[in-house]
Amino acid sequence: MDPERPAREAWKEIEPERKDAILDSTRLVGGKLALVYLKDAATHLEVHDLDGKLLRELPLPDMGTASNLVGREDEDEAYFEFKSYTHPPEIFRTSVARGGAELYSRVKLAVDPSLYETEQVFATSKDGARVPVFVVHRKGAPREGKAPALLYGYGGFNVAVTPAFKGTIYPWLERGGVYAEAILRGGSEYGEDWHRAGMLQNKQRVFDDFIAARKRWSRKASPVLRSWPSAAGRTAGCWWGRRRPSGPTCSPWCSATCPLIDMLRYHLYGSGKTWIPEYGSADDPEQFKYLAAYSPLQQVREGVKYPATLVLSADADDRVDPMHARKLAAALQHSSTGGPVLLRIEQHSGHGGADLVKAVIRSPVTSAMCARVSLAMSTARCSSARLRKGLRWISVNCTRRSPSRSGGRSGISSFCSRRNSWWRWMKTPYPSTAGGAASTVV
Repeated sequence: MDPERPAREAWKEIEPERKDAILDSTRLVGGKLALVYLKDAATHLEVHDLDGKLLRELPLPDMGTASNLVGREDEDEAYFEFKSYTHPPEIFRTSVARGGAELYSRVKLAVDPSLYETEQVFATSKDGARVPVFVVHRKGAPREGKAPALLYGYGGFNVAVTPAFKGTIYPWLERGGVYAEAILRGGSEYGEDWHRAGMLQNKQRVFDDFIAARKRWSRKASPVLRSWPSAAGRTAGCWWGRRRPSGPTCSPWCSATCPLIDMLRYHLYGSGKTWIPEYGSADDPEQFKYLAAYSPLQQVREGVKYPATLVLSADADDRVDPMHARKLAAALQHSSTGGPVLLRIEQHSGHGGADLVKAVIRSPVTSAMCARVSLAMSTARCSSARLRKGLRWISVNCTRRSPSRSGGRSGISSFCSRRNSWWRWMKTPYPSTAGGAASTVV
């Protein structure tokens, strides 16, 4: 744009809008334009001249997420970060003029991500929309449909879910599990239209996208899957809670972190009022109709066999009030005839978790114990007395607010240190499951 001629009709278009990709960021480096595009939720990093002509696309190690180039406007050397499900954050050095990329720095890990690979498949939602799904599994895994899998989704607030390294999924992968992420409407992976297609009166489409992602694997053999636990966090807890009443037997075990459950009253607590543009408000008669139609709390039905459930929240969460988690756990404990329903409220913690080492360690351990309960319940691998003992321990120790008797340690760390038969049983490898048998997450 010429500052002397600021009228829009005098603007010069350098890079036209694309239909197959979304422009995520731009930067001037080394006398060239560096553009980051999102195509099917994966990053493409391109270098253009100042007139917009494509010079090259920089090579990336895998389907993943790359930052834009970092460098000076008049210097050739530049750097960028790359990460994916199988690549921890890596820094690459490149020449703006010549291209190419060489590894400059890499985070060292205690696991070997090179044993695993990521593939992308597409599901078809109820209304015909194309839903991307990233699937992470061990290389060379047999495509016999017996591996346990975890499916995750978000779908809201114009937030893009792109491939990123998650160290917490590796204990699951190492035991033969499969991890998948569905790219749901409500995010920004395909631009504002994709976001608007999953907000307000269109929120049901987000739930339909997730269900379609799961059903995609029910029809075709792949490195996965006969059993599908599901996990959700924060706003994803809304669709997670909604889909359970709509299909209680579709997952053997479910987990939700800081879930948004009571859609008729959410705006009265915490930061709820700021989300009205995304969800709507029950104070509006028209918006009340669609909120009541999908609000998870209002959809729980008495006598239904819901799967084993772990609900996690934080006592000082000022965004998603912990009352949502408490209401969901209470409603399911009262109404469900299925698996156990466990609630854990992290002490002295906010929406993003607690800044405590013990809290970081405790969270996956808690999930692992609930996982084994779910697996045992569906496969009858242990006696009912043993299950009751384990459930009783989890209920007391995973939610306790005071130190245990063992030298002041928390219940979890005390339990882990004893390494009794229950702990050893929980750590045994996951068996191959068939016919919808349960599996779960570490």
